[in-house]
Amino acid sequence: MSEFVQFMFSGVTSGAIYALAALGFALIYNASNVINFAQGEFIMLGGMAAAFFNAHGVPLMLAVPLAIAVTAIAGLLVEKLAIEPAKNADVTTLIIITIGVSLVMRGLVQIFLGKNTRPLPSFSGDAPFSALGATILPQSLWILATTLATVAALAWYFGRTRAGKAMLATSYNRLAAQLVGVNTRAVLLASFGLAAALGALGGVLVAPITGASYDSGIMLGMKGFVAATLGGLGSGMGAVAGGLLLGIVEAMTAGYLSSSYKDALPFVLILLVLFFLPNGLFGAKTTERV
Repeated sequence: MSEFVQFMFSGVTSGAIYALAALGFALIYNASNVINFAQGEFIMLGGMAAAFFNAHGVPLMLAVPLAIAVTAIAGLLVEKLAIEPAKNADVTTLIIITIGVSLVMRGLVQIFLGKNTRPLPSFSGDAPFSALGATILPQSLWILATTLATVAALAWYFGRTRAGKAMLATSYNRLAAQLVGVNTRAVLLASFGLAAALGALGGVLVAPITGASYDSGIMLGMKGFVAATLGGLGSGMGAVAGGLLLGIVEAMTAGYLSSSYKDALPFVLILLVLFFLPNGLFGAKTTERV
């Protein structure tokens, strides 16, 4: 029983990070119908920036929001410099552009911050504690609590604020949103900034456990994409559920079968979903975009 609980805690912790990445994919997909394959690099940049600032004397509780802000600005620049100039391109071209952006970001970080893995201190110490026979790191609780708070904040943002409702209107019907006065270009810009901030948040949360390196965003980004597809692209709650489900299944597979299958499992899942449930396990509806 304690073994099962341990795997469950591990899976939910990983799943929370995947959920944050998946939310970033969902935000940009809703705003533009584009799958942003630079999302993983936003995760990497958040962790690397926080580790860099902290190593140069910035207190951890200041380094974290500073890293998220820097990454959000990077997301805005990506939209302004790479996506907006190609606004009349087809979706496939835009996806290829995001892949190119991810390669450029990874290369720049490698040049300026190096290839070495950078450590980031845990937010409240490293001493583990026991619960239900399982050992839990304090950082895992930070990950879970912050993810829950983020999901609640996003629910409030989309349900209560004018900007959030403009994003929702754009996701449902871009042309109709334009006709009622929504600036859909501004919505797309904001979605890139918010998606980058969500990715950076995931990066700074996981860095104390895994460390931060220039290539850490590749796999996290791909797993975030799998989680978003698993839950249904464009569905916010589906992204969260898909991330948690992916994390749990991954942890159970590594624990009860072999850790060798851990990184292969997400790609098996996405193939199964694309073959049998193209709209995702949670039935995200599709909309025609004009």
